Amino acid sequence: MKSPQVPTGSRADGTPASRTRGRALRSVLTALALVLGALFAPGVGVLTSAGEAHAATKISHATATSMFRASGITWSSSGGCSDRSNPTCTSFEQLNLATAQGAQTLKSASGCALNITGGTETGHASGTYSHWNGYKLDFSKYTCVGNYIRNTFTYIGVRGDGSPQWKSGAGNIYADEGNHWDVTFYNCGGC
Repeated sequence: MKSPQVPTGSRADGTPASRTRGRALRSVLTALALVLGALFAPGVGVLTSAGEAHAATKISHATATSMFRASGITWSSSGGCSDRSNPTCTSFEQLNLATAQGAQTLKSASGCALNITGGTETGHASGTYSHWNGYKLDFSKYTCVGNYIRNTFTYIGVRGDGSPQWKSGAGNIYADEGNHWDVTFYNCGGC
């Protein structure tokens, strides 16, 4: 007995092969678009560990100050200004949303007064996880916040500049620079 003949370019059920390939290609492209959309969506990390770069949602100075004001966080600058290009100002322009949320988390978890003295303005050290790139904030040294950091987080030794450091469970780094806390927020610290 001879097998039934399937026309060239068709499946055994009679569906043209080109339509089947088209459906398969659309399925693959749809899955790829979903994965890429998730990886590159604003605020979603491309790589997830604290030591690897990731995409970050940037916020304006006005948005940051509104968030800080709502949480009872204060800020000050030696120049009494917020111009990002002036090193005597304290600017939050291009601050990472996760950094602002990290400050809010520190405030609510510690219950301490927080005053920010350094943001994204020029004049700080460069690097991927820098003030300029929106990852760092400087905080005034108050006894309450210092005790909270030292008693809650893990001491991890001194930085290359000699500043002692503590690491939170979320991976954020708190460095005691003598007259202020220099904090690197890789994430919002559990917000």
